[in-house]
Amino acid sequence: MTTGSAEKINGAKALIKCLEKEGVDILFGYPGGQIIPFYNELYDSNMRHILVRHEQAAAHAADGYARATGKIGVCVSTSGPGATNLVTGIATAYMDSVPIVALTGQVPTSMIGNDAFQEADITGITQPITKHNYLVQDAKELPRILKEAFHIAYTGRPGPVLIDLPKDIQNTEIDFYYPEKVEMRGYKPTYKGNIQQIKRAAEEILNSSMPVIYAGGGVISSNSSCELVELAETINAPVTTTLMGISSIPTDHPLYIGMLGMHGSKYANYAVQESDLIIAVGARFDDRVTGKLESFAPNARVIHIDVDPAEISKNVKVHIPIVGDAKQVLKSLNKYVKRCNSEAWIEKINKWKKEYPLTYKQMSPDGVMPQFVIEQISKVCNDAIIVTEVGQHQMWAAQYFNYRKPRTFITSGGLGTMGYGFPAAMGAKVGRPDKTVIDIAGDGSFQMNSQELATVVQNKIPVVVVILNNGYLGMVRQWQELFYERRYSCTFIKGSVDFVKLAEAYGALGLRAERPSEVGPAIEEAVRSGRPAVVDVIVECEANVYPMVPAGAAINEILDQVEH
Repeated sequence: MTTGSAEKINGAKALIKCLEKEGVDILFGYPGGQIIPFYNELYDSNMRHILVRHEQAAAHAADGYARATGKIGVCVSTSGPGATNLVTGIATAYMDSVPIVALTGQVPTSMIGNDAFQEADITGITQPITKHNYLVQDAKELPRILKEAFHIAYTGRPGPVLIDLPKDIQNTEIDFYYPEKVEMRGYKPTYKGNIQQIKRAAEEILNSSMPVIYAGGGVISSNSSCELVELAETINAPVTTTLMGISSIPTDHPLYIGMLGMHGSKYANYAVQESDLIIAVGARFDDRVTGKLESFAPNARVIHIDVDPAEISKNVKVHIPIVGDAKQVLKSLNKYVKRCNSEAWIEKINKWKKEYPLTYKQMSPDGVMPQFVIEQISKVCNDAIIVTEVGQHQMWAAQYFNYRKPRTFITSGGLGTMGYGFPAAMGAKVGRPDKTVIDIAGDGSFQMNSQELATVVQNKIPVVVVILNNGYLGMVRQWQELFYERRYSCTFIKGSVDFVKLAEAYGALGLRAERPSEVGPAIEEAVRSGRPAVVDVIVECEANVYPMVPAGAAINEILDQVEH
């Protein structure tokens, strides 16, 4: 079915109208030769376009916008290098199941395959890292393709979709109709879980005395945090989360036991290893969580709730699979569950919490510990959206900030993309202008996309970047210290840039803190300024992330700071 009467317009204008009909109001992009027709029509549109300084930042910004708002993020590039510069951002979104639509220019259809100037087979390149992609070869198909792309990106397990747009397709006139709905025979995501499986799960929960709820990013993307908390409180079970699941339950909730896995809390890892039942919701049992697979939760039965059937029993054997949307399944499950006989279990976990708290030692009298910086950010901005780069600071942000609401922790989990945080924070702030948005960065990671300071200044996007400046590529240096005899090969970067002067050169506010007493006031000043700001915090150069499970070990074989 279609809406409205036919209108004769070119493909580029049709593309604009399709985006407007999908409710798109923000685009992140960078123009070039093969996408000029689209940008020509965008000139007359009311959609806001944020001109980034590198296409990778456009993809990350669309990703951050999507995670912060729950909407679809859109990024745009030209052909060839413009399109390939999106690839890292698309792969990041794919690994973390984030709905973005990428629009790329392409050489005219008659030139495809001839190695034309700025030609790249971007649909071929991105096939493994998109949920679906299209090379448009008939302008009349544009409205249908746009409608399908947005449907695919958002429904089922979310993910990125790419549409490659040859220049002649953008210039071709068509009779414009926009479909009312999508009909795709081969794509029918399952939302309602099988009721018999749900009843089996409820019975399994009732018979458990040591259950653990294991929540992943699917809880966030399905907006099922309330249902998750209801389940935990009803059955009286502890909740542990993956990195992507952080903020799905308030971190100060009495049943929350922190993140599990390589840098998870000791008590979360101990709880999982001793549990008799794991209730996994929207999580994929990745290697950072399970450690040595053969030793993972040896005594536990497993209930796995996931919208993607491909994740069921992929890594860990599942006893009761439930394929469906986490929100719908949890709503149904909550009707059948009853309180477990888990009082002794909760008491044991609370004892572990007291015995093995997340803690750190002061390394020198006046030195700034990076964990202290996170605590200060949490104190000054307790309702902020926290975005991170990737590295040690990412783990400290996961461990020491107090997250109270969903969609307030945004990070690159599956791909672990350095340079992600700053442009993603920019996208999050554009999508949620009412929220304080802070990018917690490392001095290495921030430099991968620091040119976006120009973007936030030009567009008056008041993102605050707090750099934990230790002069190293910190996480690699930590591994070199612990497992490679302190052979710090190519990880020392101290003095490579003056971040205060860099911020000022772009027109942003630059501040520095070198003592513990200076950290809180500097963060307060940056937030209060209402300007894009960079706070350069000089932290202890050899501080490490603990607890830590070495690669290949079981998750209860944990190194901590006391031992090192």
